[in-house]
Amino acid sequence: MGGRAWSASADLDSLVAGALAKDQDAWRALVDRLKGVAWKVIYGYEMDEHDRKDVFASTFFRLHERLDTVREPQKLPGWIATTARHEVHAAFRKRRRSVPMDELPFQTITEVDHDEQLLDDELHRAVRAALRQLPPESQALMRLLSAEPPLSYDEISELLSIPRGSIGPMRQRCLERLRNSESLAPFRNGGKQAAS
Repeated sequence: MGGRAWSASADLDSLVAGALAKDQDAWRALVDRLKGVAWKVIYGYEMDEHDRKDVFASTFFRLHERLDTVREPQKLPGWIATTARHEVHAAFRKRRRSVPMDELPFQTITEVDHDEQLLDDELHRAVRAALRQLPPESQALMRLLSAEPPLSYDEISELLSIPRGSIGPMRQRCLERLRNSESLAPFRNGGKQAAS
């Protein structure tokens, strides 16, 4: 049997009550309401997209597990932010416990174009370095703009407390600064630095 239709303005108390009553639409609306908080935290850390999605999923898995213990639903945004941070740190700890390359069986190492892989790694490091040179608000904007699943301009506006109409121009300025970053100079002009 289908649940009631949940509006975007439904209060958290009602959404939690609906989700506890096994209304899948209420659960989806609750996740939709809180996902921006989780993404804002997750995109504050340097992680690959796969790890980010894992952290997002595990954050809401924790909420699902503990939903029946929620006494003050209006405090859920803070709980989600804290849980997302814990899950990020857990992902980092798990990565540190990964098996070192020299302990892997030789046959598991696939043959790749070594030079191409090195160039990709260098480019990723250069992009990360260039991003770190941006002001904190610009870094946050660029991370949220690359979120998966994508966030709308309205969600980004709310998360960063900036007018929706300023997001596009800010994005353009950020991209221009990245393009002109010293870190990315070796990759301009088709990967060859212009002769002086």
